Amino acid sequence: MEVTRIASRKIYEQIAEQIKEQIVSGKLPPGHKLPSTRELTERYAVGRSTMREALSMLKAMGLIEIRQGEGCFVRSMQEPGIEPFRFEHLFTSMEAVVELLEARISLEVANAGLAAVKRSDDDLAALNAILAEMDSERGMEAVGEKQDMRFHLTLAHATHNSIMIRLLETIAAQVELTIRETRRVRLSADHKIAGQLWREHKAIAAAVAARDPERAQAAMRRHLLHVEGELMKTIRLQAKE
Repeated sequence: MEVTRIASRKIYEQIAEQIKEQIVSGKLPPGHKLPSTRELTERYAVGRSTMREALSMLKAMGLIEIRQGEGCFVRSMQEPGIEPFRFEHLFTSMEAVVELLEARISLEVANAGLAAVKRSDDDLAALNAILAEMDSERGMEAVGEKQDMRFHLTLAHATHNSIMIRLLETIAAQVELTIRETRRVRLSADHKIAGQLWREHKAIAAAVAARDPERAQAAMRRHLLHVEGELMKTIRLQAKE
């Protein structure tokens, strides 16, 4: 595959754009396996976290499929879920972000209430383990992003409803990108905000532990509205640059 050296702001976006153009043009055909993350990192002369971000962006667009233990494969452009627009649309289009957040709030508030009713002791132990990791590794950006998404996916599994789990997994890649973008600019940089987010997750888990669906839903709504507010501040700041 062709590579052009990257040397400017938002490197992961430019890498994703290069790979996207090769997929759209047919230079990387459906079913083609991309080089390993390590090899791509060396080819583009960037860090592994940057390359993972680029691959996550391509996955969110539906251009590639990431198979656990196998690698990244190009999807067919005829498959459902392929994003025909530029990936910048995800963050620069206020309408797209608002729609994603609306969908996430509706889904996850419902998940919190259902989890409070149906959670098992094992589910609760899993949530508490993630909270402990989030607390001990607070301030480490990559860890924060990973544990944040793990918490919400684990909560979805605590609903014991396969449809709710699949719905969240469907939007998980784009949700993860919004979390990452928000944390990078504001949340990770501000330890006060990071601490507040941890307390919000803890409040959700406590309500689920107490089997109180109304309290769990209220806690989730407060948390996601907080995240939404920080993300909107980020977008407005970027729009002024």
